[in-house]
Amino acid sequence: MKEWGIISLIIVYNRNKIPKIINMRGENLVTRTKSFAYECVLFYETLPNTYFGNHVKGQLTRCATSVAANYRATRLAQTKAGFIAKLSIVVEESDESEFWLDFLLLFNYGNKEKAENLLKEAHELTSILIASRKTAQKNKV
Repeated sequence: MKEWGIISLIIVYNRNKIPKIINMRGENLVTRTKSFAYECVLFYETLPNTYFGNHVKGQLTRCATSVAANYRATRLAQTKAGFIAKLSIVVEESDESEFWLDFLLLFNYGNKEKAENLLKEAHELTSILIASRKTAQKNKV
């Protein structure tokens, strides 16, 4: 299987602009995105059954599971352009997951520690995926 621009060593900056070097290969990202989706679904089950809670549960579940499913699809891209297009979808879904988790924290919904950990993971995934997309675009022939 050909890797389209997934880099093995990247630097991710957290919200405090502190750099963290991550060694990440495509297969690790498949597992990591799937784990993120799984943890979001478990978190979903702890949210209240209110109108707002149900709305956010649906939104978070859709975008978090989309991160995993669409990243997996990038691995099957037949062209570099196809890979970049699919990866762009994953970036958007990861960023949307980050939004909904941040929004839940704003309203103090769910377990704060769990939401903060998921928010951190969503932020790291978004950073990794953006870096991967930039590398693929730069190396585009």
